[in-house]
Amino acid sequence: MAILDPILDRLQRWIGVNNMAYFFLLPNLLIFGVFVLFPMLLNFYYSMTGGTNLFPQERPFVGLDNFATLFDCRNFFDPNTCREDRFWRAVFNTSVFVFFQVGGMVLISLITALVLNAKIRARGFFRSVFFYPVLLSPVVVALIWKWILQREGVLNGLMLGIGLEPVQWLLIPAWAKFWTIFISIWAYMGFYTLILLAGLQSIPADLYEAGSLDGTSLWQAFRYITLPMLMPTLFVVLVLSLIRAVQIFDAVFVLTNGGPGTATLYLVQYIYATGFSNQVQIFGLSAAAAVVMGLVLLVFTLIQLRIGQQTEAA
Repeated sequence: MAILDPILDRLQRWIGVNNMAYFFLLPNLLIFGVFVLFPMLLNFYYSMTGGTNLFPQERPFVGLDNFATLFDCRNFFDPNTCREDRFWRAVFNTSVFVFFQVGGMVLISLITALVLNAKIRARGFFRSVFFYPVLLSPVVVALIWKWILQREGVLNGLMLGIGLEPVQWLLIPAWAKFWTIFISIWAYMGFYTLILLAGLQSIPADLYEAGSLDGTSLWQAFRYITLPMLMPTLFVVLVLSLIRAVQIFDAVFVLTNGGPGTATLYLVQYIYATGFSNQVQIFGLSAAAAVVMGLVLLVFTLIQLRIGQQTEAA
């Protein structure tokens, strides 16, 4: 460091004290630009090109044709009337997944955080147990559950042991959808439970003591003390879980690969399959779908942040 001191002193005199912050941020900005900003811009360019060639200079410019293909529908609520019906099936599947997964995630994480915040025996042990699945790779999680749910798996073995018929859990559309939602909640709830637990522990204990002196019940304490004080943290959990739910891919790809049929085909898997997995790789259409998904995520995030600001102001 002593060798760098004269260099940094000379640099500071040259660019000024106030601009030294930009110098120290420059490595992170370069990494962000190369690995985040540049791929985003390149994806946006690909969304306006056609053909099957990979290199940008070999791809003809087609303008908004790829977006027109995605939105070419006589009835948006009926994917069969859409030119790119798999895209709209992925949209509907993702919407259903997000609704139930985010709702279940927030509710179960909140209940778990409330229980783990109480004075129970072996509280530290249970906190680590609930957080452990977060440390696992989504692919590992999917492989474990696939082993449990396959026809000759653990769950069917238990069912046979009590005299029930085995079920093809991952080959029945309704069950496949249920298990993708359930496994996603199981895998990530520990992360959001930890955030909510930190929010619960930041609530002053004096509020609960004052409420108990006034004869407040447990439900009233939760409704009028815990929930209002926890609302900013709940909002953070809602935003983070929504963004992650829309981007679901790896676990479902390993577990069902979008099947049976298109029952668990979600947006990111559609983007991957269209751009890289099909026999004819349609990079432009895949990039256009990614742009649409990014814009929708941006709009929802801005709306939620706006609502969060209004809630905090109130």
